[in-house]
Amino acid sequence: MSRPASPARAIAAMAASELRLVLRRGENLFATIVIPTLVLVLFSSVGIVSTRAARPVDFLLPGSIALAIIATSLVSLGITTAYDRSYGVLKRLGGSPLSRAELIVARILTVLVVEAVQVALLVGTAVGLLGWSAGPGASAPLLLGGVVVGTITFAGLGLLLAGILRAETMLAVANVLFLGFLALGGIVVPVDRLPAPVAAIAHALPAASLSDLLRVALGSSAAVGTAAVDPASAAVLLAVWGAVAVGLAAATFSWE
Repeated sequence: MSRPASPARAIAAMAASELRLVLRRGENLFATIVIPTLVLVLFSSVGIVSTRAARPVDFLLPGSIALAIIATSLVSLGITTAYDRSYGVLKRLGGSPLSRAELIVARILTVLVVEAVQVALLVGTAVGLLGWSAGPGASAPLLLGGVVVGTITFAGLGLLLAGILRAETMLAVANVLFLGFLALGGIVVPVDRLPAPVAAIAHALPAASLSDLLRVALGSSAAVGTAAVDPASAAVLLAVWGAVAVGLAAATFSWE
């Protein structure tokens, strides 16, 4: 009898399988890869972004990366998990040697791999087509930290919703949240340009904190001319959202 695979090998095998499934889902690839790139190119070209930035791309690139993280971590992961739960896939996987913790880690790793491709594509598009360059104070570690914390936060939200909602309901809720974060997350419209009551709500949401943190990481916060961003406050708010979302997801998730 062969020995069971180590946790690392089991996670790697499951992540590879998840990546193959991602490549077969054309609608997911459109939402996670194409839409953020279209947002970047379209809004940079039409010049309707209201900032004092010399180049709209300085504002839009961090927002597009935030949108890509939301699309992959919340929308794609949440909808896929909800349908896997509905079809009994998670129940069958629960009977395999793969533990539930290993399954979650494998799915998060899959999300991070997809996001690495997204970030590379968005930055490459910004540099090659729109003439973008990192501003003063840009920080690769801060960018990496923002992507990781943002992924955990929105993956936690996606798993929280996927564990308590029917698959069809999750599909609708995830798309509504995606559009809401697009409008209120400081992605294409600066939060301080919104009406005051709406801006107050937007500032409390994780999407705006993620966008702000990424702008600081890419050295764009000064160039866009919006209100000063405190990266520590943005990181703390994002981390609090992540801790609450992950904690609630762990407490309430129903695998069947």
